[in-house]
Amino acid sequence: MTTATMTAEDEQTAPGGEGGTAAGDAPSRQAAGRAQRGQPRRAGSESRGRKRDVNGWLILDKPVGMTSTHAVAVIKRLFNARKAGHAGTLDPLASGILPIALGEATKTVPYVMDGRKAYSFTVSWGAETNTDDTEGEITRRSDLRPDRAAVEAMLPRFTGELMQVPPRFSAIKIEGERAYDLAREGEVVELEARPVVIDRLTLTEHTGDTSMLEAECGKGTYVRAIARDLGQALGCYGHVSALRRTRVGPFRLDRTISLARLEELSHKPDGDHQIDQAILPQVLLPVETALDDIPALAVNRADAVRLARGQTVLLRGRDAPIIKGPLAVTCQGRLVAVADLEAGEIVARRVFNLSGAH
Repeated sequence: MTTATMTAEDEQTAPGGEGGTAAGDAPSRQAAGRAQRGQPRRAGSESRGRKRDVNGWLILDKPVGMTSTHAVAVIKRLFNARKAGHAGTLDPLASGILPIALGEATKTVPYVMDGRKAYSFTVSWGAETNTDDTEGEITRRSDLRPDRAAVEAMLPRFTGELMQVPPRFSAIKIEGERAYDLAREGEVVELEARPVVIDRLTLTEHTGDTSMLEAECGKGTYVRAIARDLGQALGCYGHVSALRRTRVGPFRLDRTISLARLEELSHKPDGDHQIDQAILPQVLLPVETALDDIPALAVNRADAVRLARGQTVLLRGRDAPIIKGPLAVTCQGRLVAVADLEAGEIVARRVFNLSGAH
């Protein structure tokens, strides 16, 4: 955030909802069972019952085979957090960055979602599937295989601003129903092409049967659709066989932490698994990290109080900044609100309660 001192944010695909519910409810069901049998509570069970106000971003390196919903449920349990959510669904097939917002950080999720994303993915040639990845049924085959030169020559056609038809198995709603639900029920799903922006698409490795590519793109771009459309354009068909997300907005792989490492940090001699308060600064990024790409404006304490109450703050003086779009308002280094400047006034859109560390 660039600060001026004044005195006055997929690939979005089908969420796996069933996994998260089971993980989140299991501890309470086990405790209830022990109570009915007259068994003593495990050490730490009372603390797990009292949810904590945990604020910050956990940048998870999600493993293959786990749904995004399940991952959020696991993190919420480990941190015993009152509130959690993620910034952009990542397929069970995919690994990589899954930003998880805890507490007040959930208010900044839209700003992360609007950020650029980057992926490394493998396209397998010779077959197209109804899901555009390996989890679906093969719908078309080809004996043709493109050479490296053919693939590289086709990439400029899929770079820049273009229209893209999302996969039929996607979270897009059709008359209130998710497209993937309709597709699973056997209905013919016809999705309209949407404008997307692909900033970079490069070939990093080619073996004949597969190509490994890297992509940087904007909100709403589907990597599975890129693989499908490339295969059709090359006349050999294709689908995604491996996918790893390497960037979401301001978050990159060097800021991630694995579930295995979190489990290690949460393990205690009494068998409980919960992240201690003292460890939070080691694994969480501040709430305002999600706002690194928008301007920041520092105000005094009196104006911070006004904004927290939902009141506007008038900017006075010839040096008042001219800023279009959202800005992060801070007071003494602490995030107060995300606001807009309207007719010389700061108008708070989202107010934050960050009175204590994490």
